[in-house]
Amino acid sequence: MLELRDITFGFSNKALFKNFNLKVAPGERVALLAPSGGGKTTLCCIAAGYIAPQGGCVLVDGVPVAGDCTSSGSIQGVFPVQLIGQHPERALDPRMRLDETLAEAGGSPEENERLMRILGIKKAWLDRYPHELSGGELQRFCIARALATNSPYLIADEISTMLDAITEVDIWNVLASEIEQKNKGLIFTSHKPSLVNYFATRIVHL
Repeated sequence: MLELRDITFGFSNKALFKNFNLKVAPGERVALLAPSGGGKTTLCCIAAGYIAPQGGCVLVDGVPVAGDCTSSGSIQGVFPVQLIGQHPERALDPRMRLDETLAEAGGSPEENERLMRILGIKKAWLDRYPHELSGGELQRFCIARALATNSPYLIADEISTMLDAITEVDIWNVLASEIEQKNKGLIFTSHKPSLVNYFATRIVHL
């Protein structure tokens, strides 16, 4: 279970969350809905450990991964929550070729090849650096990297904004299949009501 417990966060002139709680079970696909500026991306970053909450904590199976919680346990190995952001060019080390980046995710060569195939990633891309690919190509690669870690929870923040309509449907279908087959939990955001209504198993309004 991924749990955001009593999360509090805000800026000097705006409180985004106060004692916010959310639980996501394996296999769930939870959509976060809020107006622009309502804190969706911030909450995604908190859940994935990129931003520390000002109060509360994030736990996986009762073990804290971010924030201030009292527990004797600890997270070992790959971080259990992987964030796929809306700007893939910011998520990749520009000095590393894509094959090196994918290898760091820890997936087997067979699993990496399978993910590349189902996501439409060409082998020739692996010899390139991030700036040599388009935004849509980089996003598919970031999705493959997140899935290759085999982390039990994914955060997808507006991940299909750089994709055409056909590719967008293909990518979300791949995610739905992977989540179902591997019993992963997902938190996602999207400005498209049709996508939210089709893909989400539960909708949370912030």
